[in-house]
Amino acid sequence: MTPIERSVTMSGLALAMALFAAPSALAQAADMTFFVTSSGPGNGADLGGLSGADAHCQKLAQAGGAGTKTWHAYLSTQAADGKPAVNARDRIGRGPWQNAKGVVIAKDVAELHSANKINKENSLTEKGEVVNGYGDQPNRHDILTGSQPDGTAFAGAEDRTCKNWTSSTQGAAMLGHSDLNGPATNPTVKSWNSAHPSRGPDGGCSQADLKSTGGDGLMYCFAVN
Repeated sequence: MTPIERSVTMSGLALAMALFAAPSALAQAADMTFFVTSSGPGNGADLGGLSGADAHCQKLAQAGGAGTKTWHAYLSTQAADGKPAVNARDRIGRGPWQNAKGVVIAKDVAELHSANKINKENSLTEKGEVVNGYGDQPNRHDILTGSQPDGTAFAGAEDRTCKNWTSSTQGAAMLGHSDLNGPATNPTVKSWNSAHPSRGPDGGCSQADLKSTGGDGLMYCFAVN
C-alpha cells in the first residue's frame, strides 16, 4: 500500500468512527436532565424572576440538544408583596436526573437533598463541560439557589434571593458550591445548594459581586418532565 493509499484509508476510518460516535453523543445529550448553566444572563442575580431564569435554562438546553424537555431553574423565592414563598425542591419535577455524560446525580427529590452525586466531576454544563471550581482561575463554583439545605425558601425579612431574582443592586443571594469545595473556614463549604450568601461592594447581587466570591451568576437547571 502506497503512502497516499494508506492516508486515504486512515482518513476514511476516522470519518467512519466519527459518524458512528455522533449518534451516541446526540442521544446522550437528548437524555440530559440536569446541568449547570455555562453562563448566566449577565445581569448579576437579576434573572428576570423565576420565569426569566427558567427561560434561560430552556434556551441553553435547546442549544445543548435537550430542548424538547421543560426546564426549570433550581431557585427558591421568598414570600413578598402578598405572594407566598416558592421552594426550589417543588419546581424541578420528580427525577431521576442525569448529566450530559449520563451520570445519574439523584433518583428523586429526597436523594437530591440527602445523598446526591453532585460534585466537580458531575456538575457539568449543558455542553458537557466541567465548571471551574475552588482553586481554578477563574473560580465559578458559586451557584445561585436562594435555598436552605433541604431545598426550601428562607423565611423572615432577610433577603436571600436578591429581591426574588429581580435585582442586581439590592439584597443578597444564597449560593451553593458545585464542586463542594472552598475555604476550610466555612463550615458549610461542602453544600451544593446552601454554602454561603453572596456579598460584595455593591451589596451582593451585581455581576461584579458574584464574581468577587467565586461565581458568575450560574444556576442549576433540571428537566421537570
